[in-house]
Amino acid sequence: MKNYFYVFFISMVPLVELRGAVPIAQGIHAVNPDFNLVIAYILIAIGNMLPMPFIYFFARRVLEWGKDKKYIGKFFTFCLEKGEKGGQKLKSKAGRGLFVALMLFVGIPVPGTGAWTGTLAASILDMDFKSSILAVVLGVVLAGIIMSVISILGVAVFTGV
Repeated sequence: MKNYFYVFFISMVPLVELRGAVPIAQGIHAVNPDFNLVIAYILIAIGNMLPMPFIYFFARRVLEWGKDKKYIGKFFTFCLEKGEKGGQKLKSKAGRGLFVALMLFVGIPVPGTGAWTGTLAASILDMDFKSSILAVVLGVVLAGIIMSVISILGVAVFTGV
């Protein structure tokens, strides 16, 4: 049970998210075949998506409040600028296809493009809540599939299977 909580909480960590939790789950399964990957993947997806409504509704406000504070200002400004930059980049490249662009932004597993950044970008761009959350959820599913395939191939190469 401890390992399920472990991957669940790892998937909630910004920047690590699902991209870090899936390979860890694969590694746990390689050592302990009783570790159910289907349950782990469901928990990882839930953990990765759980912060999204809070990020959408509150992160922008908190970051704007804290950007001029003495100790946290630089970090909050960095987060705001990253969200704005990601959002504007998506908007300029996507045009009318912003939904698909957001889904792909979240779904292609490279650093800094996960559910946290995608949801923050959607909030900064004032995208509709329902469509932005759906795009991020579909992106999380896509990232989960990609990371699962990469992890399975990596474990197979590492173990010689």
